[in-house]
Amino acid sequence: MSEDAPVNTGVVEWPDESTAYFAVRRMQTKLHGWARVDPSRRFDDLFNLVYDRAFLVHAWERVSSNAGARTAGVDRATVAWIETCVGVVEFLDGIRESLKSGEFRPVEVRQVMISKGKSGKLRKLGIPTVSDRVVQTALKAVLEPIFEADFLPCSYGFRPNRRTHDAIAEIHHLASRPRDYHWVLEADIAACFDEIGHTPLLDRVRARIKDKRVCALVKAFLKAGILTRDSSKSRVLFSQVKDL
Repeated sequence: MSEDAPVNTGVVEWPDESTAYFAVRRMQTKLHGWARVDPSRRFDDLFNLVYDRAFLVHAWERVSSNAGARTAGVDRATVAWIETCVGVVEFLDGIRESLKSGEFRPVEVRQVMISKGKSGKLRKLGIPTVSDRVVQTALKAVLEPIFEADFLPCSYGFRPNRRTHDAIAEIHHLASRPRDYHWVLEADIAACFDEIGHTPLLDRVRARIKDKRVCALVKAFLKAGILTRDSSKSRVLFSQVKDL
């Protein structure tokens, strides 16, 4: 397949959850395979996947089933309100058309402070609107299989089908081979995600993604800003969109 050939799932009507899931998985498998075979490949014509009906339905199912579905962004719209007062198909139709026309613009995330646990410290959490969450999830579904092909097997953080227990199991395995491994290094970067620069981050994205519309969408989410309790606006932190 040519690198410049557009990709799509072939879904022409709004699918049900099961049909959307399998259509997205098939396309993700293809993207991952192409990325793994050619580590230098830069992907173009991906933006149509972001507004592909299957990807949007899959994204809606992920967002609506998430624990934060009851939480509203700055527009005060919740998943339940959209289902009751707007209609899911109508809602997704609106997102699809705004993406296709280039009119889609993410809005500020609503900032709240949540407890970090027993320490009593608080950390910032940004809550996007439901619309933005759906687009972020669709965008993630497109980008994730491509970048997954580049990650090392020893990397466990924020990756699909990997969890803390997998990393612990690997540590136990390596610790059982004392002749080969003698040191354990523990380190932490203070406020790592808060301090990641947008420019080097976007440079890494562009190293794999040639589609300017996809890169512009990633940048738009990073630049959307934060609306705090006192209604002041500030720079969005990578920690608030890292699940994208």
